Amino acid sequence: MCGIVAYIGHREACPIIIKGLKRLEYRGYDSAGIALLNGELNVYKKKGKVSDLQAFIADKDTHSHIGMGHTRWATHGEPNDSNAHPHYSSSGRIAIIHNGIIENYASLKTLLQSKGFTFYSDTDTEVFINLIEDIQNENGCTLEEAVRLALHEVVGAYAIVVLSKEEPNQLIAARKGSPLVIGVGKDEFFLASDATPIIEYTNEVVYVNDYEIAVIKDGKLNIKTREDVPTTPYIQTLQMELDSIEKGGYEHFMLKEIFEQPRSIHDSMRGRLIAANNHLIMGGFREYENKFINAKRIIIVACGTSWHAGLVAEYLIEDLARIPVEVEYASEFRYRNPVITEGDIVIAISQSGETADTLAAIELAKSKGATIFGICNVVGSSIARASDAGAYTHAGPEIGVASTKAFTAQVTVLTLLAMIIGSKRGTIEDSKLRQLMIELENIPAKVEKALELNEKIVEISEEFKDAPNCLYLGRGYNFPVALEGALKLKEISYIHAEGYPAAEMKHGPIALIDENMPVIVIATRDSSYEKIVSNIQEVKARKGRIIAIVTEGDQVIPAMAEYVIEVPETSEFLTPLVSVIPLQLLSYHIAVMRGCNVDQPRNLAKSVTVE
Repeated sequence: MCGIVAYIGHREACPIIIKGLKRLEYRGYDSAGIALLNGELNVYKKKGKVSDLQAFIADKDTHSHIGMGHTRWATHGEPNDSNAHPHYSSSGRIAIIHNGIIENYASLKTLLQSKGFTFYSDTDTEVFINLIEDIQNENGCTLEEAVRLALHEVVGAYAIVVLSKEEPNQLIAARKGSPLVIGVGKDEFFLASDATPIIEYTNEVVYVNDYEIAVIKDGKLNIKTREDVPTTPYIQTLQMELDSIEKGGYEHFMLKEIFEQPRSIHDSMRGRLIAANNHLIMGGFREYENKFINAKRIIIVACGTSWHAGLVAEYLIEDLARIPVEVEYASEFRYRNPVITEGDIVIAISQSGETADTLAAIELAKSKGATIFGICNVVGSSIARASDAGAYTHAGPEIGVASTKAFTAQVTVLTLLAMIIGSKRGTIEDSKLRQLMIELENIPAKVEKALELNEKIVEISEEFKDAPNCLYLGRGYNFPVALEGALKLKEISYIHAEGYPAAEMKHGPIALIDENMPVIVIATRDSSYEKIVSNIQEVKARKGRIIAIVTEGDQVIPAMAEYVIEVPETSEFLTPLVSVIPLQLLSYHIAVMRGCNVDQPRNLAKSVTVE
């Protein structure tokens, strides 16, 4: 979940690394540090944001053409200067940055202490670099060989970069379970956790695979396996544009990404859906079409917001394709003994494509013979490579830690997938399918219209910004939306919020309702409409403060609710794509009014690459 960046080449390294760390800060922002090599191996690090590090080094001699930096999300050891990366080895000869977690660090640390090694932090990472140094001392080998041997001894996940005072023209990097990408320029190389720090300088990249070691030395890149077998680097061309990772005039990335959704939804359909031509296709589906047609069960594994998108997909696939669907938290799925057969299809959903629990769930399912269909946003990511087939969402980079456009892009792709499966299985009538295609094509315009509610939502946010608790209710397709709305509020405003199926309110949560409790009810006109109206009446009878998301023109609910937000009418199957928009805006504005850091909420990071 940390961000790592490194540079070797003809430019000044420090400005590139600092700018790269700022672009990676959504991955962790407890502390930051930089190592620069110019005769001496100098490490500067500071608790806090990258801007604090930048201020700290302002009066330092940072001239160097090789260096590395790190922005941290704390796993081992509290956020402070000592635990910040990079970490020196005991002798100070070599330094490391690390994204991941070393599970057997305690036993390794005890062994190293018995050999006289001194530790100055509480981190597993310092153990890692001292292990490398110990192996080099014991064997008299090169640093590259010492890194390779150390990788056989550590258990866990890592993306590392190692820098040595004694080899000023060399960077060594390796990965297992944590992302690492190398940008290839003219006589220069850039390393980072993802492509955002690289795209300004080159669009030619190499994605390092698990158990690979990359050595950049004297202007050349060589990659070997952990078993010392050379591999040929596969250079890919990025399709990312620099302006996609800038704020573009918005106050926060989150707000920009909320307003990008008409485009990101359209991009997720582009080439896959043309209603006028009855064109409905998904490239990744073709090879495994028969598997989907004959599937007895689909299992969806995901975490967080992606899990909510998976819940929407459960409704869609069961409604349209008539295949039983189970939606699992990846973090729980991997630690029990699930029944998986060769006939099962596992759909793995992840914005980053690097979510550690989801990757582990994929490996478990693959070991049982299941077919893996990955849905993620990042080209070349680990989940994309681990899947048998899949689809990219094409949402574009999402920098805000709280996912917004990733959710609607995932739901869009999952909707397309459900429609395609239903069509191939003959469980959806042609007329119904065509109507859905037309409706889905119109969704970007309806989302655009829903975004026009922004000013009204600002007024509602002002009224409820100081609420200590909040309840979200929905039924059917809007139940996952209620969960997602509550999660957004929790993530960025730190208000306790819970999402419930509206009918479950009577089974406990109704005890919470009083004249101070805001209750957000997603009550668009659908097959559950009469039931949700009854639930609203139950809340009103107990003096709950009702904010209702309703379909345009609703004449019933406005008489009951204190505040009403009208969204454009659409097919029940597609409701989540529209009804979630006001909830995103509500959480955003409440958080801003509470003075919260919207893009970098406390204790969170964008990509959960450790368990």
